[in-house]
Amino acid sequence: MSPRVAVIGCGAWGKNLIRNFADLGGLEAVIDNTPETAAAFAEKHGARAIDFAEALQDETIDGIVVAVPGDAHYEIAKQAIQAGKHVYVEKPLTLHLDQAEELVALADEKGVALMVGHLLQYHPVFQALQKLVEEGRLGELRYVYSNRLALGRIVRDQNALWDLAPHDISMVLSLIGAEPDEVEASGACHLKPDVADTATLQLNFPGEPRAQIFVSWFHPFKEHKLVAIGTEGMAVFNDGEAWEDKLMLYPHGLSWDGDLPVPSKADAEPVKVDQAEPLKEECRHFLECIATGATPRTDGREALRVQKVLEQASSQLNAKLG
Repeated sequence: MSPRVAVIGCGAWGKNLIRNFADLGGLEAVIDNTPETAAAFAEKHGARAIDFAEALQDETIDGIVVAVPGDAHYEIAKQAIQAGKHVYVEKPLTLHLDQAEELVALADEKGVALMVGHLLQYHPVFQALQKLVEEGRLGELRYVYSNRLALGRIVRDQNALWDLAPHDISMVLSLIGAEPDEVEASGACHLKPDVADTATLQLNFPGEPRAQIFVSWFHPFKEHKLVAIGTEGMAVFNDGEAWEDKLMLYPHGLSWDGDLPVPSKADAEPVKVDQAEPLKEECRHFLECIATGATPRTDGREALRVQKVLEQASSQLNAKLG
């Protein structure tokens, strides 16, 4: 029998998780602060509407999926792990590094999976890009930059850095295969004095690689784009394009005329990637980890790597903003 989960939170993202786990045959229950909302989603998807205390005691529920505001992640995840449940938490894992470290250690102690929702790690196009890098198609990575921009929803408990940048930090760390030895951050509060709606991160890694991440929810158009530049080629993952154009390979070359670099341009090549919904793949992965005991692709330690960068960046950003 497929593992069964309870989803906590029926908001903007929780409803998508509910739908996907139901489609995969893994939804057992729905939980929300508003019982009427939980009941409506449960009826729609053939699940039960219960409360959190019930879910912790219910032996038919193998995993808890947490889709609530970030400031509640720690306490809910901790109780679920202590009850022996596998836990999937939307990013960020917690808002404080020491709490995240505690959850990782507790999950190890209890022998349960702890997975964080770094969605783009499950995007088939990003996985294809990572394969290009691992196969050496781009040569040695020199520079990665990522933009996540939109005139979008503003989150009450996080600034743009914590709400948007985890996706890009996670992708950059995976592509480069290392943690940065230097993090620089800047940003601005255009809409509310105490909430940064725009932030820029510079990540310097041991050796040559560098990365830049720009995030904003106060931007005139939507752009979700990651560019990887190597010594033998460049690639662009543009999530705003049609599926067949989301990943483009630019096999540009570079030669030297004495001390003068001479670029050799080549036509862009679309990279064929089988289409799949990233969130469904992420949900499927969590169910598979519960069933097999495998370590999630985005486990607690992956969350810690990302959170360390976030905390360094956040400290700098807060100091600059006063």
